[in-house]
Order: sequence, then structure tokens, then C-alpha cells
Amino acid sequence: MALVLNEEQVMLRDAARDFLTARAPVEHLRSLRDAGNSVGYSSELWAEIVDMGWAAIVVAEEHGGLGYGFAGIGLLLEESGRTLTPTPLLSSSMVAAALITRHGSDDQKATYLPALASGEHLLALAVDEGTQHDPTSCNTVAVEAAGNYSLNGSKVAVVDGGFANTFIVAARKSDESTGLFLVSANATGVKVDTVSHLDTHKAATVLFADVEVSAAAELAMPDGLEFMLDVARIGQAAELLGIAQEVLERTMTYLKDRKQFGVAIGVFQGLAHRAANLYTEIELCKSVVLHALRELDAGTEDIAAIASMAKAKLAETAHLAATEGIQMHGGMGMTDECEIGFFLKRCQIVEALYGDRYFHLDRYAKLSGY
Repeated sequence: MALVLNEEQVMLRDAARDFLTARAPVEHLRSLRDAGNSVGYSSELWAEIVDMGWAAIVVAEEHGGLGYGFAGIGLLLEESGRTLTPTPLLSSSMVAAALITRHGSDDQKATYLPALASGEHLLALAVDEGTQHDPTSCNTVAVEAAGNYSLNGSKVAVVDGGFANTFIVAARKSDESTGLFLVSANATGVKVDTVSHLDTHKAATVLFADVEVSAAAELAMPDGLEFMLDVARIGQAAELLGIAQEVLERTMTYLKDRKQFGVAIGVFQGLAHRAANLYTEIELCKSVVLHALRELDAGTEDIAAIASMAKAKLAETAHLAATEGIQMHGGMGMTDECEIGFFLKRCQIVEALYGDRYFHLDRYAKLSGY
């Protein structure tokens, strides 16, 4: 199958671009920062997004969704990357919906999927516990008692954790396996501290102290944790693609407008070659991301290598785009007034979440037998 968008996908992408450019440009993120927004996103904007059906794209029609698939929400995340728009699309509408669809019980699907599709209920992934991403290291424990569980531990860098209604918590069970539990943010013993990242987006540190969880709140395993993370990584790759494309377009505009010695600086070979190299890297990345999203839509059982390839390649390219963009903007690129710096900040955070490029290069090599 050719790695190009079909007509419907092009229409969705263009509609998303028009909406986000008009309603949530980078200035929207700046205004949230300057206003000291404690939530991290605009509830009014989210309501508009829900009305357009974006939150329902991954959820099947039988559960009140659109069943449009991962390629669709990937396009929305790509366009969100272009405008750096903070929304719960990745953690809640993509990852949580995918996880519950694949690993949830009938009751869990009936409870959460319609609420996710309507945008009324937001979920967040609570996985990492240290400064480095390491899903194999889990010190949060789930002790079984009378058929239920008691959770104790803490999670850091919980994306969208400050406003989530429910957490998907990874915890080590008595048999040393890792379970995934749906834990209400309002449960007794749950404490949430919201923090602001470098990119102005919000995350949270979440503490669990003797939190009682019913056995019915556990998601099916064995591959739920890795599947959940790989979906998130592919979604991040889509966002990074949007970041890289937007930075290139802004930089090209600047190279054509900025003049030195009476000519546009874009005619200088040193800058032209750098821009051309970045263009070719981004074109390759488009195929990488679309391939990964289509493998999710196809229900491919083992997407680990594909996810790591996508995250590693897009993290590398988006970082290159952001740093090149700032350098080619010159001194202006270092100022807060110039929006190009916002893209590097966001790129740095997205790259580190759920494994940076070096984590995924190593993982891909191991999965490939090296």
C-alpha cells in the first residue's frame, strides 16, 4: 500500500489545520503560560474539539465513537504539533481508548469508552517513577487482599495528570508481574501535584498511599503495558512530525524575507543546503509515521520495533529541525518574542517522554537481534 493520505484523510488534516491555526495558534499557548493557567489546557477549546468528534476518532461506533482509526487521530496530533496546542488527545483519546479497547473487560469498555468518546472523562498514563524512562523498573506495588488490591507508590511525569479523572497505573504484583489498574483520581489515598514542564505543558506527580482498588479495575495483560507505551510513542512521533514541518516552513519563510548584503539570506549555499537536508529528512519521516499508524489500524500484534523506529527517527529529526530553525533565525531565534523557541522546548519534552531516541535505538537493535 502506498504511504500517502487518501482523500478523506487530506480533508481531515486540512480541516484540523484550519481550526487550530484560527483557534489555537502558538499565541494560545503563550497566553496560557502568561495567565498562569494551572490546568494546562483550555476547557473551552477542548469542548470545541469534542464537538468536532476528535475525541471519538479511535473509539468504535458500538461504544459511541467514530471508529475512524489511528491514522485519523495521528493527523490531528500532527496538526497539534504544528501549533503546540495542549489537549488530552494523546493520553486520553488515543492511548487510553486503544488500551481499553484491546485489553478492557466488557464492563470496562461499557464504562470508559463512551465517556472517552464524549470527552467527558479523561485518563492519564501513570508509568514512570524516576528521571529516566524505564518501564521494567516498577516500585509501585499492588498487594492483593480479599480479592482486591491496595496500591502504594508514586509516579512522575504523568502527562495530563493534573486534570485526569482516572489514572492507568502500572504496579508490581506479588508474583512480580506488572499489572495495569484503573484508579480514580478522587480515590482515598491519591495525591496529585501538578507541575509545569519546560514547554509550558502540564504534568503531575501522583502519590498512592494504601489506595483500595477492586479486582475489576485491573486491565488484562500480558502485553498491556508495552502496547500502551508503544501507542503513545507512535502518537508522539506524529506530534514531532508536525513540529518539524512547522519549524521548516517558518524557517523557509524567514530565509526568504531576511536580507543581508541586499539579498535574501536563503540564497546563501550554507543555509540552502541545511534547509534542503532538513526537507529530505522530514519527507522520510512522513512515511515512517504513516506506516506506524497504519500498522496500528491493521491490528498488527507486535508493534514494538515499529514504535521504536518511529519515536527514534522523529525525535532525531524534530530535534534537528528545532535547533536548525533557531540557528537560522540568528539572534532573534533566541528570544521569547520569536515563537521558534517554543518548538525546541516542546521537542525536548516529547523526546524524553516514554523513552528518548537513544532508548529506542537500543530497543530497536535488541528487537532486531543485535
